Amino acid sequence: MSKVIKFLQGNEACVEGALMAGMRFYSGYPITPSTEIAELSSEKLPKVGGKFIQMEDEIAGIAAAIGASLTGKKAMTATSGPGFSLKQENIGYAAIAEIPLVVVNVQRGGPSTGLPTSPGQGDVMQAKWGTHGDHPVICLTPDSVKETFDLTIRAFNLAEKYRTPVILLTDEITGHMREKIEIPEVSELEIYDRVMPEKGADYKAYRLDEGDLVPKMAPFGSGFRYHVTGLMHDETGFPSNSTENADVLIKRLMGKIEANKEDIITYEAYETDDAEYLILSYGGTARTAKAAVKKLRAEGIKVGLFRLITVWPFPEEQVRALSEQVKDILVAELNFGQIKLEVERVVKGNANVRLCGKANGEILTPEELMKAFKEVL
Repeated sequence: MSKVIKFLQGNEACVEGALMAGMRFYSGYPITPSTEIAELSSEKLPKVGGKFIQMEDEIAGIAAAIGASLTGKKAMTATSGPGFSLKQENIGYAAIAEIPLVVVNVQRGGPSTGLPTSPGQGDVMQAKWGTHGDHPVICLTPDSVKETFDLTIRAFNLAEKYRTPVILLTDEITGHMREKIEIPEVSELEIYDRVMPEKGADYKAYRLDEGDLVPKMAPFGSGFRYHVTGLMHDETGFPSNSTENADVLIKRLMGKIEANKEDIITYEAYETDDAEYLILSYGGTARTAKAAVKKLRAEGIKVGLFRLITVWPFPEEQVRALSEQVKDILVAELNFGQIKLEVERVVKGNANVRLCGKANGEILTPEELMKAFKEVL
């Protein structure tokens, strides 16, 4: 069987991955630098029996995707910057109603309309805390075109497995770079589909099987009695004002992620076995960080790279373990230190934590990182 090799943008690889994961519905609104995701989805979805719809704004875009997911379709919406802000209320709705959904945010410089065509990584905390209330969060971030393809598939798998919205947090760097990637056959991939109840079953939309934290999900309109609400609800899906019920529900929503962190959290540890110093980074900036590590290693300096792939839940145990090994952690990110604050929280003084950051639309260079790193030598 001949290999399928393509030369793709990250945004194009996202669509290819989504289609192979089973996406059959896309709704959204074009916004730089994510627009190619909508454009390619509009071209390719009709060819596989899927539906594409351009909505009047970003709020309607995620609302339509939620509706499609409830009917049993794997759905995705994509946006950037201010569009991600507009989607937050419905991300919370999908979280409490346990609706599988993939939300792609191709980050750009902000705040507000900011720098639409320039890279930024200022949305990592928004991805966790953007919608109000305590809620489960899974957020993945790629550093290459191939990983964008892979993580889009993984985002759909996690969304279906845990009945939750999953955020794919890319950036203008990975979204618009082009790289050669090999596209596998669908048969080579692990594709996860939501667990549905058997026909004729006594179904309650949020009733759990013994020992499970994720309820079965019947397609809306398929004959099962079904109610969906953004209010606290009981196992039937109908609203409940019981504080005891609310306590059980919110603990389960948080618990289904917390109890499965080993399945959800992924990361890359590069040259960390003997590292005395560490650079921590993610997304497009991690490519700069790896180049800096290679140059520093060539100078005989024992430095490693810890790259976040799963941003949320944060890999606390792994970062804390490394902080007990190294003297200094330099966090490289295109903002004023959002993940740096998280690293400081986790490290608890085990190692010195510093920032090499930018938020002016420019990328970090290996030379800038090396200069910042050597300030502690």
